Amino acid sequence: MAKTLAQHLVETLEAHGVKRIYGIVGDSLNPVSDAVRDSSIEWVHVRNEEAAAFAAGAESLITGGLAVCAASCGPGNTHLIQGLFDAHRNGAKVLAIASHIASRQIGSYFFQETHPEQLLQECSGYCEMVNSPQQGATILHHALQSTFAGRGVSVLVVPGDIFPGEVQDTTFLRSVIAKGKPTVYPDPTEAAALVNAINEADKVTLFVGSGAKDAREQVMELAEKIKAPIGHALGGKMYFQYDNPYDVGMSGLLGYGGCFDAISEADLLILLGTDFPYTEFLPKDNVAQVDIDANQIGRRTCISYPVVGDVGAVLDNILPHVEEKKDRRFLDRMLKTHLKKLNAVIEAYTSNVETHVPIHPEYAADLIDKLADDDAIFAIDTGMSNVWAARYITANGKREQLGSFRHGTMANGLPHAIGAQASSPGRQVISFNGDGGLAMLMGELLTVKLHKLPIKMFVFNNGSLGMVKLEMLVQGLPEFQTDHEQVNFAKIAEGAGIKAIRVEDPTELEGVIAEALAYRGPVLVDIVTDPNALSIPPNITWEMLAGFSKAAARTVFGGGVGRMVDLARANLRNIPKP
Repeated sequence: MAKTLAQHLVETLEAHGVKRIYGIVGDSLNPVSDAVRDSSIEWVHVRNEEAAAFAAGAESLITGGLAVCAASCGPGNTHLIQGLFDAHRNGAKVLAIASHIASRQIGSYFFQETHPEQLLQECSGYCEMVNSPQQGATILHHALQSTFAGRGVSVLVVPGDIFPGEVQDTTFLRSVIAKGKPTVYPDPTEAAALVNAINEADKVTLFVGSGAKDAREQVMELAEKIKAPIGHALGGKMYFQYDNPYDVGMSGLLGYGGCFDAISEADLLILLGTDFPYTEFLPKDNVAQVDIDANQIGRRTCISYPVVGDVGAVLDNILPHVEEKKDRRFLDRMLKTHLKKLNAVIEAYTSNVETHVPIHPEYAADLIDKLADDDAIFAIDTGMSNVWAARYITANGKREQLGSFRHGTMANGLPHAIGAQASSPGRQVISFNGDGGLAMLMGELLTVKLHKLPIKMFVFNNGSLGMVKLEMLVQGLPEFQTDHEQVNFAKIAEGAGIKAIRVEDPTELEGVIAEALAYRGPVLVDIVTDPNALSIPPNITWEMLAGFSKAAARTVFGGGVGRMVDLARANLRNIPKP
């Protein structure tokens, strides 16, 4: 007996290991939710489809597998767009099911009519509208193959009257999806040019991103051979900061330590697996870039030595031909600079913080980091929460960090945590929520409660849009509409049935954090923090704030650094004595 397109869709998702679909049921999506009812797939009922897309993106990034979100016609599927942009730019394997009005009504300005096949094109690698059950079965395969091939989000737009139609030919549904990840070796000419550049340079700095995460061993081997400091983008933090004797910190607007100096003073900078976006922090000459995606090479600065390929494969290829450098004076000087810069700011961010009211957000972030599980997953809101996470979450090779690092949207923290916790029930999931971000998608507290997700939600509640305030300050503008009335998020969470604790006294903070992390269910900790804590040392001058120039950014964003200074001190102890 022939099955409907909706039934085939759900069975195909089951076959590819899908455990849940994030979305809101209703209207033209009803045939799909009805098919899910008779399947092994869980429907995760979110309160806004935007959160569904965020959650699916987070699940895919944590599991490495396919994740699915769904929305009904018109306003439903247009809500998906922010979360899909985020998932697409993060390279998540996500299938978005965007149901549509009945096919016969399309083009008639019908109730709730939109054109999702046009609206969702920019935030997807594959986006097509189904015009019949048979064609839908065919392009379902194409959509899955596209996202498994690494082309980001796939979107299927399906008119509501097409879902109940029967599929007669299942040829494409039986096709095996190619999921292999081939190793891309470099062009010999490009590899040789990079080798020559390395051998001719006296001072080389490596700057790594998340695209190099599987090449940690080769990156370390190259750094040792050529005595190169290693800096990293935020995307590379969790993979390269820990146990790294060459670490000089992070560059960019969230940067710290000696990374900027190591980049600026190098004869050759090598970008490895990073699409680091901040051009003003990069030199404009004698830069090499290694990336598996040739489209990303040369986006941010002038590249003299481009190499297309897997970072690990490229380094394996060139390492035997790279001459070992004996002089490590540049490396040692950068390690000393890194420690000096970290030490210079520690006093400003640690002195009397245990008694400072309102609570220093740096103090709160440092305590959460210290008390969290070794394999915790952190979901981070955009804004000042991002600053505290970048500075204070300690990488160890087992922790994961999720955020809207490429799309930069607000309100991602809690939905990301939902996807991470739903797909990883045995791991501790912690969200760093800004009060602005949480307020924007606050209804997702009900999702957390409904599905009993034991997320540990920490709200950095400063009654302010802190990052926006800092942006205005740096631009020389008076702050405007950045502050708002204090909100008691603990009472709101309690109203949703979630255990909640509000903290205003810093002496109580460590005990409350420990209690929250040990609690078996969902818990929200509302931490009233200092709205003037903007990651700026107390001796700031106006000249330091004259735009995001290199010198100003080095000072302005050299804020608190948590326990990273311990690694810097250890690295300094490891410098060979003459």
